[in-house]
Amino acid sequence: MAKSGFAGVLVPALTPFTSGLDPDRAAWLAHCRWLLDEGADGLAVFGTTSEANSLGISERIELLDYLVDEGIAADRLMPGTGTCALADTVKLTAHAVRRGAGGVLLLPPFYYKGVSDDGLFAAVAEVIERVGDAALRVYLYHIPPVAQIGYSLALIERLVTAYPDTVVGIKDSSGDWSNTSAVLRALPQLAVFPGSEIFLLDGLRAGAAGCITATGNVNPAGIRAVYADWRGEAADRRQARIAEIRKIIQAFPAIPALKAITAACTASPDWRLTRPPLKMLGESQARRLLDQLQAVGFSMADNRACHAA
Repeated sequence: MAKSGFAGVLVPALTPFTSGLDPDRAAWLAHCRWLLDEGADGLAVFGTTSEANSLGISERIELLDYLVDEGIAADRLMPGTGTCALADTVKLTAHAVRRGAGGVLLLPPFYYKGVSDDGLFAAVAEVIERVGDAALRVYLYHIPPVAQIGYSLALIERLVTAYPDTVVGIKDSSGDWSNTSAVLRALPQLAVFPGSEIFLLDGLRAGAAGCITATGNVNPAGIRAVYADWRGEAADRRQARIAEIRKIIQAFPAIPALKAITAACTASPDWRLTRPPLKMLGESQARRLLDQLQAVGFSMADNRACHAA
């Protein structure tokens, strides 16, 4: 296991909604259980793919409580707690620690652009100091294509030096392998998770802890198979297979596409729903996506069994 306690394939679990656009707790719990049953090593709930920034603070707190109260092991949860407001980030982070989460995934405060490393260091340090709990484990969430700001290598090194027992990992969703490999070389003690399974095998060979990937929502067993046998003779073939599936899905708007696949597998049309400003895939788009996946012989149900609607 990585020093951090997390290793393997973690999934930023999709958040299903009812027709009234409230979180569908029962469907969410079923999906989370299915992901773990199919081999996911952990759940990065309230990540980008979870539509976390379309959820209110109270909703996130209530949903985390619901998962834990319904028997999902808290130490397998890495909830996203980073927001633009310091008070909200502290509240979410402290709550996750109290509920026993294995760690938190921390976006930088992303509203203001062009901020300095000093400013971002202060933002993370304030969260850590205000939570004030030795049990806190922080995984930095670097996603500049979306946030437009991120954690530079120099800033990561500074945070790890200042808080070596707290800042223990990073999800690198830059999409830039040179950035991921630079972090791996500079900070071998850090649990590094590429944000796409396209980099999973290369990452493992370079010392990564696994990956945290959106398409784990529909292909958890296939992705986990690469992690489980990355030194084996079939590793390159398996990696090529999961990359093939990923590339089909990412040609569509990612969250609506993953929800369309899940809706088809579960025979539950409401699974297609997203909260505005995101829009669900149209019928023709969804059909094209499913046809393309079928053409390469993939169905979400290939992961042993599709969860019930």
